[in-house]
Amino acid sequence: MGGIGLAVVLALVGVLHTHITVMPKYGVKVTVDKRADFSRHKTYCWSPGWKVFDRAIDEGIVAAVDRELAAVGLAKRDSEPADLIVTYASLRRTDVDLRAKKPPGSLVYPEYPVGTLIVLVREPVTLRELYRARADIKLETDPSKLQGQFDDVVAQMFERYPTRKTRQ
Repeated sequence: MGGIGLAVVLALVGVLHTHITVMPKYGVKVTVDKRADFSRHKTYCWSPGWKVFDRAIDEGIVAAVDRELAAVGLAKRDSEPADLIVTYASLRRTDVDLRAKKPPGSLVYPEYPVGTLIVLVREPVTLRELYRARADIKLETDPSKLQGQFDDVVAQMFERYPTRKTRQ
């Protein structure tokens, strides 16, 4: 391999290494349809999504979203017709911290559980997304603390809901 070819390979390895070791961003991201008039919506109902496998956590997430939607002035309906359709999706993954030092006597980098929670608020007929909130968080390893973590994250997701007044 010539000098130029070797330089190209080394440059590619450097670029790939930079992209591989970048830590993901954690936190909440919200997208709002600026054309939507949120003040005219008064009711919502749930649509199935990708639920959390643990039934207690699923019920806790739904209860947290219901609480936040009530706080922004929306009333829950058991089924359509409703002004809005709400759904959530969840995903769990394991992230590896490639920048951390390996623990003594170990050949692997530190790993930690990460959860992604997405809440969608859509129009019932067109299914146009009006509000999308996505949270990527490092999950608590103590199962007794998970529900409190989801309550906090869902509250953060709805802090920027367009009809939100001030938080009590």
